[in-house]
Order: sequence, then structure tokens, then C-alpha cells
Amino acid sequence: MTKLTYEHLRDAVAGGAVALRSSLNLQPAGGKGDKIFPPSYDSNAEHKYAVEKRRVEGSAEVADTVLLDSVASQANRAEQALLEGWERGELKFPVPYVDFADADGLTDYERLTVLEAPHRLADAIFRDSLLDGTLFRLSPVGQAITEATPRNATALFRYSPTALLFGQWDSTGPKGGRGSKFQRAYVSEIVGLDVSVGVKVGSRIDPLLVERVADEDKVFNHRDPREVWTTDPEEAETNKGKPVLASRHGTSGAPGQPSKINHGNIVPSIDAQAGGVTISQARQTTVISFAALRRLRFRGFDRDAEAAARTAVAALGVAAIAYQYELDFDLRSRCLLLPEHAPRLELLHRDGSAAEEVALDCDAAAEILAAAAAGADAAGMGWGTAEIRMVPAPKLIELLRRSRKAAASPAAE
Repeated sequence: MTKLTYEHLRDAVAGGAVALRSSLNLQPAGGKGDKIFPPSYDSNAEHKYAVEKRRVEGSAEVADTVLLDSVASQANRAEQALLEGWERGELKFPVPYVDFADADGLTDYERLTVLEAPHRLADAIFRDSLLDGTLFRLSPVGQAITEATPRNATALFRYSPTALLFGQWDSTGPKGGRGSKFQRAYVSEIVGLDVSVGVKVGSRIDPLLVERVADEDKVFNHRDPREVWTTDPEEAETNKGKPVLASRHGTSGAPGQPSKINHGNIVPSIDAQAGGVTISQARQTTVISFAALRRLRFRGFDRDAEAAARTAVAALGVAAIAYQYELDFDLRSRCLLLPEHAPRLELLHRDGSAAEEVALDCDAAAEILAAAAAGADAAGMGWGTAEIRMVPAPKLIELLRRSRKAAASPAAE
């Protein structure tokens, strides 16, 4: 099998291939047939999972499938993989971030990077932060980002190239809904095949054997949130002069009963809506669209420079595939999947010929990214080297403090 190299990737992005595809088969860590738990969604259906019929590669039959990790979730995991490589110093590319280290009372946020923000560099978190003392959108970098479009993507490439890989819609910027949209070039998904939806059971035996209490013995919310509850009406939180019955969010039972303060038994029950699934196999499919990257233009640069920039973005996608594999597939509680093999990477050609299989690991991916960055720099399309460190604006700090205060209040319960 041919090892993927920078030269190979450069030629493919320049027109030698339409896309790079990675395929991976997985099984539950508990073994074939072990129950796993997909993401659940609000639904009026008989269960909360995204189940649908699909035609599966290699089979003429239509299979019942379940979504185990969506395109958006897979993009987030790929970004986390790139962040891991960047933090270890193995991958070098621009990563703007907001630093909360000096925000008194909010230091637990630590640092929020563009690879963690929901809307990437277009996120309101960056909009409401300061770069060199200026609101980000009013800074030279921010103004350049606002004006970037798929027909002139130079600024986004220089300051936040991952946005060109995973897509970005600048809907919170000065242009609102008319802000620029950048198509995803990296699309990945994990589905389970031949799904059978199950049930789960729940119960709890209280070792203190706390039972329901009479109406005159009900418990109340304590006026001091740290105390949580009280049996004394004189110590209770009041509403219009009356003590408020215990009614904590997320608990069962009637207000004022021990179950509302997490005491008492939980009656055995069966949950048929979110009871997990069994599958024959899980399959991850990842596609990096070179066709999408070739639609990106960089005004003022020649064709060779544009090709170098597109190759650098593709190299980020290659690194995301390799590093995500190394981070494993622990998707959520009770959904740990094990690969049955290393990712199968294929270059797909437009003439319908057989896909060209290539080999890749983290070391090779890091080498490809370094070479692609150097190639773009030599063509005059270098990534920004200055650190893009922002700090939260005072108004954002105040908003966060007010939000925390509200969340801690008895009313929030």
C-alpha cells in the first residue's frame, strides 16, 4: 500500500482526485451484540433514537440503521483531535483563543479555542472578546474575517484555516444572516447497522427506608440554598409570605415529598424510549471533498498559491482523521467502540476507476501538515504566526457572572 505523502496529497487536491475517503468498521467494547447507547433526541415516536433505513455498501439489501454520531458531532471530535495535536506541539497551525486566566471568578473556563467554540471564529464568544484592547470584530483581524468569502478566503485561511475545513456561517457578525457561509469540506458520520432497539430498567432502594410523609409534615426549600431543604417553615424560602414546598428540578414525586430532596425509593420502571440498541456493526465514513476545496479562491494570488493553500487545508483534514483514530471512540456513556482495523483511506478519482488505497498514521499526518504549511508559505500564502489571544470583554464577564448567579438561585431549581 502506498504511504500518503505531501506530494501525493498536493497532486490529488490540485485535480488528481475528487475526494479522500476513510472507512472504519467498529464493534462495541463489550463484544459483538453488547448493548450501546446512541444519542437521544426529543421525539414523539416510540423511541428517541435516529433510526432509518439505508442502503449499505456491499449489500443489495436495505438495512435498519441508527445514528451513533452525527456529522456535527464528528466534526467536533475531529477538532478536538486537532487541538490535541496542537497542544502537544506536533501540529502547527493558527488557533485563535479567548483567555479567561485574568477574569476574576471565571478562571475555571481557562482557555476557549476556535476548535471548541460552536460556531468557530464566527462565534459570539469571539465577537464579545477583545483583541489588543479592541472588540474582535472591530480589530483589523476581525474586520478581515468579516469580509472573507468563499471567493476571497485569504483572511480565514491565514487566521483560522480549520473553518475552511469544517465549515462556518458568519451569522452573528455585523452582516447577520447575510454573513458568509463556507461549506463543510470534511464530513464524517458513525452509524450502526441492523439495529434492534432495546429497553433499560431503573430503580433505587433507599437504605434509610424514607417513606412519603403526611401533608402536615412536608419539607420545604431552605431560604439558604446551601442548606437545600428544611422541615421548619420558619427557615423556609417564602413566596408571597408562604413557605415554598421542596420542588427540586429533575426529581420525581409531588412537591414537599422526600423524593424531591433525593430521599426515598425509586419504583422499578422500564424505559422503552431510550433503552439502548444492539447492532451487527458500526461504520464510520469520513470524506474530505477536494472538489469543495477547489471552489475556494484567494484573491490576488496565482493558481499555484491557491493550490498550496487548498492543500494545507486538506492536510488539516488528513491530520484530523489520523489523530481522531488515536483518541479512540468513546462516544458517550455506554457507547465505547473498538475499531476492527486501521482506517482504510482511499483517493477517489472522477473517471470511475478503482479507488487508490493509501496508508496514514499520526507521524505521517504531522509531516504532511508541516510540508503543506511550508509550501503555502513559500507561495506567499503563509499562515499567521502571531498568537491571536483574546480576553473576554467586560460586558461578557458581567453576563457570565449574572448567569452564574441566576443558576445558583433557588428559583433556578
